[in-house]
Amino acid sequence: MDHWGKVDQDDIVRARNVLLASGRRTPGEEVDAYRVLAQVSPASYLPLLAGALRRLAYDAGSGTRHACALELCEEAVAVARRIDPAEPARADVLYRALDGYRGELYRLDRHTEALTLCAEMLDISRARTGPAGVPVVKGLREWAAGLSEAGRYAEAADAMDELVAALLPDGPRSGALAWTLLDWIAALHDAGRFGEALAAFERLVTMEAAEAAADRGPMVCHLHALIGYARMLDTHGRDERAALARQEALAVLGELAETGERKTWSGYQRSLWAELLTLSGAYGDESAADEPRTPSGLAPMRGSPRARWRNADSRLALRAEVDALAPRAAEDPDRHLAELVRLHRSLTLRSAVFWEKRTRLFAEQARPLFDEGVDLARRLSGHDPAEGTRALARILTDRSGLHAAAHDFGPALDDFRQALTHLGEPAQGLVEPA
Repeated sequence: MDHWGKVDQDDIVRARNVLLASGRRTPGEEVDAYRVLAQVSPASYLPLLAGALRRLAYDAGSGTRHACALELCEEAVAVARRIDPAEPARADVLYRALDGYRGELYRLDRHTEALTLCAEMLDISRARTGPAGVPVVKGLREWAAGLSEAGRYAEAADAMDELVAALLPDGPRSGALAWTLLDWIAALHDAGRFGEALAAFERLVTMEAAEAAADRGPMVCHLHALIGYARMLDTHGRDERAALARQEALAVLGELAETGERKTWSGYQRSLWAELLTLSGAYGDESAADEPRTPSGLAPMRGSPRARWRNADSRLALRAEVDALAPRAAEDPDRHLAELVRLHRSLTLRSAVFWEKRTRLFAEQARPLFDEGVDLARRLSGHDPAEGTRALARILTDRSGLHAAAHDFGPALDDFRQALTHLGEPAQGLVEPA
């Protein structure tokens, strides 16, 4: 709908009265007022109108989306483009408007159009920072995510290389760098650059170790990173390095069980654990090493494989598969028990991530599934020791991570030691954490 046309003095007075009136005005009233005033004083009101349109489209405070969110976001972009290019604020206003419109397009699976907006956002960023010699950061993450969404994994990995190179000199930034490193690992893995993905994961482990040693970060984050690193090493057949990572994790977990964290932290520990579970699930631990696998994607995109892996619908579908397979596994374990264990583990990990995002009682919600998974793996271990014993070790390690995420470090250590025993690795080691 075209909201631009002739306005008279009465329209202007009413619009100003809305903005000046005491009491709370609705977002719709604000937009209507700015639409009028932007026509008579564009320099002052076009930026305000673009912001108001974005807020009307989606209320972040309540999490509600307007029925015409797409049209409002599209109008916000059109309004931002009307701002005089000589205005210093134009680039920021247009960038934010494009970002909101991009999100709506992705929500509606209009990926090609959204990727075009990602490219424009990056162009805006480069035009502002490139000539000054400042590393480009703004827009790179969205561009990489859009490329991944489009299946252009090599280009996405290159974009993440550039982003990480720009951010590394600033250091961990109170844990913020860890999330970028996780996206970098995923992008490298999706591009088939497995060795570099492992090296990036090692960088994450080293960073978390240094932060914990200097009391700048939680020890449990170092623990989760080590366990995630060992999972990826196992996936790619790096058994000796995986065993060393597990011994380091044992040392960290032993200290946590004995003394707890050295400081009280309120931060991202649980979320880091959940994201590492997502990475592990998206890669698929059952895959043969170094063969092509479903790309894990980048977290910001709604349709990315990582996002789909933790989608509620996929969890419900898995629940139905597990329930249907359970009686067949009881009747014919030779044919069905191993598959039941695999599916149940995927259901367990997805459910843990689902609940972590939604409730502080995630451990209580998830623990019965983890316990059930351990029982199933013990059955498989008794029925098929060769396959079942390693599956049991994996699932005990999973449950150990759940206990650690809930700060139940004693049970976490017990499970982890059992897992190491099943793997034939030392379970009482005193290896100093790296």
